[in-house]
Amino acid sequence: MLKGKVAIITGGTKGIGYAVAKAMLQEGMKVAITGRSQVTADEAAKALGHSDQVIGIEADVRNYDSQQSVVTSVLEKWGRLDAMIANAGVGHFVNIEEMTAEQWQEVIDVNLTGVFFSTKAALTALKESKGYLITISSLAGTNFFATGAAYNASKFGVVGFSQAVMLDVRSAGVKVTTIMPGSVATHFNDHPVTEKEAWKIQPVDLGQMVIDLLKMNPRTLPSKIEVRPSFPPSASK
Repeated sequence: MLKGKVAIITGGTKGIGYAVAKAMLQEGMKVAITGRSQVTADEAAKALGHSDQVIGIEADVRNYDSQQSVVTSVLEKWGRLDAMIANAGVGHFVNIEEMTAEQWQEVIDVNLTGVFFSTKAALTALKESKGYLITISSLAGTNFFATGAAYNASKFGVVGFSQAVMLDVRSAGVKVTTIMPGSVATHFNDHPVTEKEAWKIQPVDLGQMVIDLLKMNPRTLPSKIEVRPSFPPSASK
């Protein structure tokens, strides 16, 4: 069902994006993963295997021309685009009194404006293929917390943006879903992953979720998905 279809995954060199790429490749899809460094993107693509099905591209979601260039490269290589996974993200978790303007701007530029740029660049190709836009938000997109001013603002924005875009494009046959994970065992913000985090959502779980969405009957659209660990940390000890 998915074999031969083509996807772009922003921030696909590690964590959730990498797991989504791996799941797609196992289904026979062709995947372009992007990262801020060509070296890192190439290393991740090599580690994924399936050398004829995956490419790494240096790109910055904060730059619209960069996102257009990614889409152009993918269309030139594979002739189509069936899915855009807007996954790239950063976080600065700082009390508002200590947060710098630069920290605020980076979080908003990557997490929110970056999703807009990726979406805008991919939209024409997705309309042609009747494809799928999947944005990776967070439960922080509905649940605010101390030190989360920038991150909450960006993820609340991604949820609102994604739901509005869903209404804009569904008449053109493009599906839009935002996935809102809770605690995920990734190296986000250089956080170490240890055995103590086995209770958390694993990246492979979100990879499978994306595949399930892509395989869902075209008549059905889960437009917003909240996903949590099955048990809180205290229950997993």
